[in-house]
Amino acid sequence: MWRPPIGRIHVTRRKSIAAIVVAAGRGERASANGETTPKQYRSVAGTPVLTRTLSALLACDSIDHVVTVIHPDHGERYGALPDLGDMRLLAPVHGGAERQASVLAGLQALAPHKPDLVLIQDAARPFVDSDIIDGVIGALAEHDAALPVMPVTDTIKRSTDGKVVNATEDRQTLFAAQTPQGFRFPQILSAHMRAARLPRPFTDDAAIAEWAGLTVALTKGSAHNIKLTIPADFERAERMLGGTGQMEFRQGMGIDFHQFEPGDAVWLGGVKIPHTKKLKGHSDADAALHALTDALYGSIGEGDIGTHFPPSDPQWRGAASSIFLEHAAKLVAAKGGRIVNVDLNIVCEAPRIGPHVAAMRETIAKVCGISASRVAVKATTSEKMGFAGREEGLMAMATAMIELPRED
Repeated sequence: MWRPPIGRIHVTRRKSIAAIVVAAGRGERASANGETTPKQYRSVAGTPVLTRTLSALLACDSIDHVVTVIHPDHGERYGALPDLGDMRLLAPVHGGAERQASVLAGLQALAPHKPDLVLIQDAARPFVDSDIIDGVIGALAEHDAALPVMPVTDTIKRSTDGKVVNATEDRQTLFAAQTPQGFRFPQILSAHMRAARLPRPFTDDAAIAEWAGLTVALTKGSAHNIKLTIPADFERAERMLGGTGQMEFRQGMGIDFHQFEPGDAVWLGGVKIPHTKKLKGHSDADAALHALTDALYGSIGEGDIGTHFPPSDPQWRGAASSIFLEHAAKLVAAKGGRIVNVDLNIVCEAPRIGPHVAAMRETIAKVCGISASRVAVKATTSEKMGFAGREEGLMAMATAMIELPRED
């Protein structure tokens, strides 16, 4: 009879994960029209904001414990929330005068449970989803801390007096922070305890981690992961959850043609494919990304590539077409929209597209900030007919579906 070799068997223990929901503020900036209910207890589409946030975290099976930090005066309000019926939800603890003190109270409440990792979430971000949470948790395998972010799309000006511009920031290096922010529990607890002795509070937990010398990774956020701060935010949230007529789907279409010319490779779908020719154009002539870009511009009524990146402008000579696609995707996000899916079709006799489809999908997904499952790439020939059949060039067609708040 076979017996396993004698020796040690190493079993990797799953890391325990806890979450803190910071709900200790008074939420006064969100008040309007005589509304006195703190924002975390206000209802959006019939459900309290705090309930939505807690439910989003408890929907993640990897989270073992959740503790809510509440204002000392809000015990009755918290007790009146619908029972979520989840044993992982611990008894609430009272927060302090500043957010930093409230987070420390939550960390200390979790200390007896000895979690390996902790997520710190704002109560006023009820639209956090599993992709964001999983991204943060995944980054903690290699980094001390992680937080979801969104690229800054507006031009940012710096002014020391609020009256005169002193400098223009490079927005390529700027990112808007979201929550949950994730940390290795012992490190962030130690950092918070040391930071509590400083005279000035920090604005978020990632800032404390940076101050403590921890490495903080950036993960993908979402345009939907909004923080409810002012009355307009609640109006937007109602549109997002209010059912038919509040959010709408829009579709755009793009098409592009490019000739071949002597060369050794073509750019298609953001992938360089070896070939006996290259595509002729002012930029890198990536017809696939050009068609996708125009599809996104069309879905929001923002013209075409030539509107935003004129071919007469020398700065775009030889430019990577991913720049154009990224710009279109950011415009969608800036309007409060999201890309639902994109569908790309390439018509050519050569080069062969099939071996490169997976790489194209991954590249397009990364540029657009969506998952590869939302990207379709297909190819066909023209059965030797027309300019494509004669291998004089190729054609790309694309459609894009987006979801956008209604404007009327």
